[in-house]
Amino acid sequence: MIRVNNTIVNVLIGVIIGFFLSFILSPFGSSANLPKFQYLQALIFDNNTIQHHHDAHSESELDESHVPDSPMHFHVNGSKFHKHEDNSLSEEIAKRVKIFCWILTGKQNHEKRARHVKATWAQRCNKYIFMSSDDDPSLPAINLNISEGRDHLWAKTKAAFTYLHKNYLNEYDWFLKADDDTYVIVENLRYLLMPHSSDEPVFYGCKFKPFTKQGYMSGGAGYVLSRAALDIFVSKGLKNPIKCSPGEGGAEDAEMGKCLEKLGVKAGDSRDAEGHHRFLPFVPEHHLIPGHVDPSFWFWHYIYYPIDQGPGCCSDYAVSFHYVNSNMMYVLEYLIYHLRPFGVQSSMQSLIPSYNNSNLIKSAYESAIQNMGNDDVFKKNVSDIDKLLKL
Repeated sequence: MIRVNNTIVNVLIGVIIGFFLSFILSPFGSSANLPKFQYLQALIFDNNTIQHHHDAHSESELDESHVPDSPMHFHVNGSKFHKHEDNSLSEEIAKRVKIFCWILTGKQNHEKRARHVKATWAQRCNKYIFMSSDDDPSLPAINLNISEGRDHLWAKTKAAFTYLHKNYLNEYDWFLKADDDTYVIVENLRYLLMPHSSDEPVFYGCKFKPFTKQGYMSGGAGYVLSRAALDIFVSKGLKNPIKCSPGEGGAEDAEMGKCLEKLGVKAGDSRDAEGHHRFLPFVPEHHLIPGHVDPSFWFWHYIYYPIDQGPGCCSDYAVSFHYVNSNMMYVLEYLIYHLRPFGVQSSMQSLIPSYNNSNLIKSAYESAIQNMGNDDVFKKNVSDIDKLLKL
């Protein structure tokens, strides 16, 4: 009888354990949430073993079922602007704040993603290139001779920045890394960077707080290194295995953050003066609609600065969004660069009739300084606008 009772007890214990495990491994209830075991894994981190924050907004879930057959252009000859639109100010700023954009992609994404990035925001960089595992002159894409997959992203990132350092270091001021599902408003990135000298060892992006004291930048939202930061990273960091991991694996963005911190490169505050974020790690909908991202989602434990869900989430001068599929690339392109409310001008556009070009540029620099993030470590050093104008 005792044996029977013991058997029944063992069976009951097994059933209870089974229910408990199924509960732990079940999703939080929304496709926007991590499974619980991954969530706990993401919280239990240390500086030696980094578990990459795989979230439910993974690239595998991007809807690529209706990718355009060919790149689309809103105007003839691939023009970036409306025929009668005055873009003289943005073009003048582009001469002074020169940005090289490199976009991380793979040969499997050349047709369904990369060429649509090229047809939209990439053309507004001073120069751009795609980093891949296969050469493609039509993009253009460079074969880094590194295997595809998350386990090799850190190696691809190091190789890409090394390529830029070797070939373009002295030709450009800032070097942006973005994914092939990132959308970047390049003019707003220049507006963020205007008050800064590229001789400052600094980088900007969406700042996360694990793994480093000063924070690191989300890889998906994109991050930008100054010329000085790039030089230090390649010439000093990659030669020192103590400061920068020599392996291929690890979360690329976190490894970059740890490396740059040890090299003395500052993690800048990319928010605007009102504390609104400019680099956004998700699509606009997920930031703008309250309750879309569950309070238990890993993002809230990673974000360095507080961020609202709803209209107060994002800066009027937002720089980037992530997990943008190819269709949404064109939607954002239209909404940002083509849709216009008739009779409404931006504050800088309203200055054009009454100011000459030099005063307009000065006004733009003044505005950029006033709009710097409150924790920007270089904010106190940018009072001399005349000096900035000579950059």
